[in-house]
Amino acid sequence: MVSTQAEFAATLVDEWARAGVRDAVVCPGSRSAPLATALLASDAIRVHVRLDERSAAFFALGCALGSGRPALVVTTSGTAAAELHPAVLEADLAGVPLVVCTADRPVELHGVGAPQTVDQQGIFGRAVRFSCEPGVAEEATRSSWRSLASRLVAEATSGPAGPGPVHANLAFREPLSGEVAGLPSPRPAPAPRSEPEPGQAGLGAGPTWHRAVRAGSAGVDVVEAVDAVLAGAARGVVVAGAGAAGSSPAGRDGVLSLGHALGWPVLADPRAWPRGAHPGVVAAADGVLRANAAQRELVPDVVVHLGAPHASKVLAQWCAETARLGAVHVLVDTVGRFRDPDRIAALVVAADPGELCAALAARLHAAPRADAGAWLASWEAAERAAQLAIDGVLAGRGACSEPGIARELFALVPDDATLVVSSSMPIRDLEWYARPRAGAPRVLANRGANGIDGVVSTVLGVAAAAATDGAAGPGETAARPGEPAPRAGRAAKPTIGLLGDLALLHDLSGLVWGRAEVRPDATLVVVDNGGGGIFDFLPYATALDAQRFARAFRTPQGADIAGVARALGCAVREVTEMAGLARGLAVSLDEPGISVLLVRTPPHGNVALHDEIHAAVAAAVDAALEGSATAGSALGS
Repeated sequence: MVSTQAEFAATLVDEWARAGVRDAVVCPGSRSAPLATALLASDAIRVHVRLDERSAAFFALGCALGSGRPALVVTTSGTAAAELHPAVLEADLAGVPLVVCTADRPVELHGVGAPQTVDQQGIFGRAVRFSCEPGVAEEATRSSWRSLASRLVAEATSGPAGPGPVHANLAFREPLSGEVAGLPSPRPAPAPRSEPEPGQAGLGAGPTWHRAVRAGSAGVDVVEAVDAVLAGAARGVVVAGAGAAGSSPAGRDGVLSLGHALGWPVLADPRAWPRGAHPGVVAAADGVLRANAAQRELVPDVVVHLGAPHASKVLAQWCAETARLGAVHVLVDTVGRFRDPDRIAALVVAADPGELCAALAARLHAAPRADAGAWLASWEAAERAAQLAIDGVLAGRGACSEPGIARELFALVPDDATLVVSSSMPIRDLEWYARPRAGAPRVLANRGANGIDGVVSTVLGVAAAAATDGAAGPGETAARPGEPAPRAGRAAKPTIGLLGDLALLHDLSGLVWGRAEVRPDATLVVVDNGGGGIFDFLPYATALDAQRFARAFRTPQGADIAGVARALGCAVREVTEMAGLARGLAVSLDEPGISVLLVRTPPHGNVALHDEIHAAVAAAVDAALEGSATAGSALGS
């Protein structure tokens, strides 16, 4: 009988062989049988069987020490996993790459007294560089199997903390035996090179799913590694997210220089750097990539990802589709994080993105490439068409709208301002609709966990850091009971928050200040759409009747937001028409302390407006690209 678990185990083994693993140490056990069976069937990995798990782990450690390659150790569940700990500690402190695989019972057998079942999650604590629990293998997760195996080796050899042990806790469900019908396809081999890539010599089975390189590692030249991917690629895209500029103030210029040298567009998130109207910068990527012509003609050979992913699902899906069609994806992150939800990066580079781009641009300028002007011209034409289409839809609308607020606010805030944007719809609207401008503001957002918790407090923390004087000045004292709290000196660089009504209510305690505390100067632009408007975009909006949907998802609140904000000491202004946004913002920025600009939008119609903008942009881009001479293969061909 064909077994998904058997195919999962065989895929891991096949990918480990591609990644350079040559030795595996297996201890007898029932729960680990699928993985042990797959290893015994491999012609590329030597299997060593040891009876004692503690000894097996040190034996694997010796294999890694002696060969310079990562080694595997495999055990069954229960106390067998605990026996590996001494060798894991040694591998951690000695910097030895060790891939530790412990079999486990499935979740339904935990906490009910099942034999050989202990809590193995995080069993090795901080001694491992990376750990994962992918759960029982299912057909739905098949596309992630090779990435998982490849990443385990990459983290063991090239992780942020250097070489060391990693842990995969692999749950298997009975029956534990089964046949293998087929494995997920491996990554295609690259075009032949005069010399094999580092870590690939002698494998003969093609490249591993992820190759990781780290700046500063012995024998690794990250500029050479990335340049080898760029070489010969006529069509490419640079996707710049938060952190794309790296640590240097000149990092943005390095990225833009690389795009210019290659003749490739830079798809810039407003969090990457202050998003100005630089040549080659594409701000409306989400809308552009909805157009049929863009999907036909703007198909790259290489995509370079810098920093964190954009919020746009359309951009993410487009990237995944280009990878399916053969585009090579390179991920560059300062510390080498795998910020790759779709697991498409062939090369993961740990280096300062701005510095790396500047070095690559210098190399390209020294050896000019063939003209790629038509490729870039098509992207620039699409961007111009998209921006005009957005203006066309939003122009003349009297009532405030969420896309209009994001676009107008980005245009209005002072050059030296910091705009802190809430997750949910505000960050998406800003990413999709904010037009690049001279003197663009810095944009920050809590996109690590992507939640709306603590947005008010985050804005005020940013404002406090920007204040020119964060404490009572000469001759000033803390307020006495009954007196207003003292204020910091006027912030040299204004701080503005863009958030929704629910995000404000979620963090009202952020507006509560002790009498002796100094309130920073900040303006909170609160979009009041009568509840959780982002849920209108989800299937639940039409799958449920209106009353149940509103109660469970949209959650309209009865709170008087303006009254609550005033009661907590904020100056409040209310705006319902777009014409009042500029005036309201100007007055709020002059207010001392914390001010709230409450911008009310209609409770319905937001989805329809977004759809109207998307349709207008797609039509405009189709027209702009019609008859384009850009070389590109059709998606799906």
